[in-house]
Amino acid sequence: MLIRNLFGSLPTFAVEPDQFQVLQSALSFREYLLEAIHNATSRIYLVALYLENDEAGREVLTAAYEAKQRNPELDIVICVDWHRAQRGLIGAEKAKGNAAMYQAYAEKYEHAIPVYGVPVRNREVFGVLHLKGFIIDDAVIYSGASLNNVYLHYQDRYRFDRYHVIHNPSLADSMAGFIRKEMIQNPAVNNLAETDLPSTKELKSAIRQFRISLGKSSYGGEKQVVGDHQVAVTPMVGVGKRHNVLNQKITALLADAKQEIVLCTPYFNLPKVVLREVKRAIKRGVKVHVVVGDKTANDFYIAPDQPFKAIGGLPYLYEMNLRKFARANESHIASGGLSIHLWKHDNNSYHLKGLWVDRRTMLLTGNNVNPRAWALDLENGLLIEDPNQHLLAKFTAEFDNIHKYTQRISSYSQLETIHDYPVKIQRLLKKVIRTRADRLLKRIL
Repeated sequence: MLIRNLFGSLPTFAVEPDQFQVLQSALSFREYLLEAIHNATSRIYLVALYLENDEAGREVLTAAYEAKQRNPELDIVICVDWHRAQRGLIGAEKAKGNAAMYQAYAEKYEHAIPVYGVPVRNREVFGVLHLKGFIIDDAVIYSGASLNNVYLHYQDRYRFDRYHVIHNPSLADSMAGFIRKEMIQNPAVNNLAETDLPSTKELKSAIRQFRISLGKSSYGGEKQVVGDHQVAVTPMVGVGKRHNVLNQKITALLADAKQEIVLCTPYFNLPKVVLREVKRAIKRGVKVHVVVGDKTANDFYIAPDQPFKAIGGLPYLYEMNLRKFARANESHIASGGLSIHLWKHDNNSYHLKGLWVDRRTMLLTGNNVNPRAWALDLENGLLIEDPNQHLLAKFTAEFDNIHKYTQRISSYSQLETIHDYPVKIQRLLKKVIRTRADRLLKRIL
């Protein structure tokens, strides 16, 4: 009853099918985003884990600043994770992080743009801003991508994600309203474009209260009547394990599936409740397709000829999870009840997430469907209900494009074992498993 009440209180927006667009590549996503920023007339809200100080990040920030200088009345807000913005890349030398760039831009231009640092927890390892969605005028551009070279395919490599555009003023107002009311007005959130910033320690109490507030928050808006010629879009947000409507909806979608489930995740590390519902679905005859990146397409992957770093062990740990799952379900793989698709394209990486159930319900989300997303990070998603399958052709074309670089696994034995891994990776993983540190790593990474 509680779950039904939580779902029932959420807003629903009626969207015309021709106002729903699917972009098929990182490059087209970048081009669309830059053009939308250039043509914006009323607002630009950009929310991402990070906006990087590299060529692509500077291109996006410059485009926003140029739009602001042309039209100072333009409402521009950028939100990034507080912790991520104030450190360098993992494994790199200590640096001031991307906040130094935000401050330099604010100093350079007449009309500054606030770049809000959103602290979901007192330490990054225990929770980050993983909210998704760029709102430009009346359009919502939704992707799991952050803003840097690899996500935007600025140079040779790209990180493949999903990219959707929904034109709907009410949905855009709801998502922008959440950012303004539930996030940037909170005293724990500060403008990283300013130089006199409080320390995380000074914000400790405010951050704790902010997280409690986020746990009670939801998107605003009415429950619109959705006609037979329209699709319903419901934005939802969640943080933490308790009363997390997004987690509950993912679980409910899996439990209610009748014919088919398509699950995309970049890291095969499913929460126990999700793994349980996937297994139940397979047993009741639902065809389950899992689309996951090959270990070499993982964003933490480090080639054997590159300097070794411990973080490079994660893709192998995820592959061990996948092999264990495949082995336990070998009979279902053989019968076709379970299909595992490994994505790999040259030296590019894979970052897709989301659910497609019975080809009528789609969840667009930045949620990795792993224990970290389930319990630590601030996540959101857009539930697309399409009982008349107006979007079937668009989603089919999207998944045809995704499968272009996937290989279907016919047996668990196709996946490598720990004995096949580079020697340094073997040593690391054996130590991790021996000390049971893998249990902790799977919860926080």
